[in-house]
Amino acid sequence: MNDAEYLNLYKQMVEIRLLEEKSEELYQKGKIGGFMHLYIGQEATGVGAVSARRPDDNVITAYRDHGIAIACGMEPKVIFAEMFGKVTGSDKGKGGSMHLADVHKRFWGGHAIVGAHIALATGLAFADKYRKSDAVTLCFFGDGATNIGYFHESLNLASVWKLPCVFICENNKYGMWTPIEKVSGVADMRRKADAYGIPNEAVDGMDLLAVRAATEKAIAHARAGRGPYFLEVLTYRYRGHSMGDQRAYRTPDEMHKWQAEDPIGQFEHVLLKQGIAAATIDAIDDEVRQTIAEAIRFADESPFPADEEIWTDIYAGASR
Repeated sequence: MNDAEYLNLYKQMVEIRLLEEKSEELYQKGKIGGFMHLYIGQEATGVGAVSARRPDDNVITAYRDHGIAIACGMEPKVIFAEMFGKVTGSDKGKGGSMHLADVHKRFWGGHAIVGAHIALATGLAFADKYRKSDAVTLCFFGDGATNIGYFHESLNLASVWKLPCVFICENNKYGMWTPIEKVSGVADMRRKADAYGIPNEAVDGMDLLAVRAATEKAIAHARAGRGPYFLEVLTYRYRGHSMGDQRAYRTPDEMHKWQAEDPIGQFEHVLLKQGIAAATIDAIDDEVRQTIAEAIRFADESPFPADEEIWTDIYAGASR
């Protein structure tokens, strides 16, 4: 990668972090309603993995979707507008935080039902193989989803049919507020892929370049027609599961340990070692702050959908 590519990856991570911090603030002020799940701390996973794909590769994720949306190229103003319930949002204000999507960018959305979208990812991969395309599907999900039936059925079918799907488990240590060890017979998530004969590896999810390299390897495997690949990305969310989670189940020592491994801070050190000036990095920080401020203003000034819009977008190709 050249300096411009390194800086773009840094910019995406900072954009995610600031968007999430502002989303948290706006939620507490009542500007955003419903459920919301923040991606703070997991930026290197989404940006690192998505940066390895081609534009025609599919991406799909669960409800913690803001970061993946940014990594796929969605604009902050469209994301904020959606969370505000405005007509200028990605889903015309009808999806909210958990259902961001942009099919033109091959981002097939966030999904609220734990594990259900893994079956959709398998379907996307099947569709590409059926059409004789060499596109690959990246499917993100949390460690908690590996206990769901959809997960096992999907991995089994993907293995049997050698579907071009990269399954990316974002292991952030907790399913909601329950530690892995209390809900899973194995704490090593990638061992579950062994049961279906799917090659797999674990990667440091706080290291963007490590995630990118592992994803490039996984995509190459799938694109070559060798079937699915499973990545267990070891990461940590700095906020609770959702907005009402006060993180009382975590110890201060645990949180301090992971905060010392902040993925953005780590990548900033990489940039400095590359010889990129601190002033250049600071300029990106300033640019992102302005982008986020303008995005919030855009969302605030955008109109809500008209009442009659409740009847549209229910059926494909029909108004009612």
